[in-house]
Amino acid sequence: MSTLGTYLTHDHHACDDLFAAAENAVAAGDWPHAQQEFERFDAGMRRHFSMEEDVLFPAFEARTGMSGGPTFVMREEHRQMNNLLAEMVAALARRDSQAYLGQSETLLMLMRQHNMKEENILYPMSDQALADRQSELLAAMEAVTAP
Repeated sequence: MSTLGTYLTHDHHACDDLFAAAENAVAAGDWPHAQQEFERFDAGMRRHFSMEEDVLFPAFEARTGMSGGPTFVMREEHRQMNNLLAEMVAALARRDSQAYLGQSETLLMLMRQHNMKEENILYPMSDQALADRQSELLAAMEAVTAP
């Protein structure tokens, strides 16, 4: 059985692959493909954020009593990433590869830092604190669909 951290880390990698496909399509100027790949990436990110914000974070906060710590920081970073995603949507609509690629570079740096914090700090803490609820929480995350 997968741990919460392993499951969510795998999802990080899946989102990274979707991100790269969208960025490559924009760089190639293939706008219909870029739109399709971006929509897949955006849905993957929104699903990932929901798995964390609607399932993992509330369970972690309830168990540990920490609501102003790592989950607060992660939610704030999710908000920042959502703002960048909105700017990328606008750049796609304008078919502005320079704007899109600039925003995607910023998003990539933020995602790398964010994922490192989750994978090295929050997920191990969650695995330890929520070990007895792992199966239940994994099933709840599996059931999440992109908003």
